[in-house]
Amino acid sequence: MDNFKTMIDGDRPVLVDFFATWCGPCKVMHPILEELKKEMGDGVRILKVDIDSPKNQQLVQLYNVQSVPTMFLFKKGQIRWKQVGAIGLEPIREIVKRNM
Repeated sequence: MDNFKTMIDGDRPVLVDFFATWCGPCKVMHPILEELKKEMGDGVRILKVDIDSPKNQQLVQLYNVQSVPTMFLFKKGQIRWKQVGAIGLEPIREIVKRNM
């Protein structure tokens, strides 16, 4: 939890993807997030949080994740954007660019 807090507190935007291995839409998001990382490089950090992992339950509860995929964009510790459900590359790219 402390490590997570340290990561989202920085100046660089952090996209957190709450997912589950059994989730079809989460599987659709994987290549989209891979492409985003390839395009944005070090401009954005992408964290994947498996909601079924016992070590992540505190984060799931803290951010009230009730459906997957759920994504948050953090910058300087603040939530800048939240998305529940799958979304295309272009809208995510624009959100990240606006927060760089």
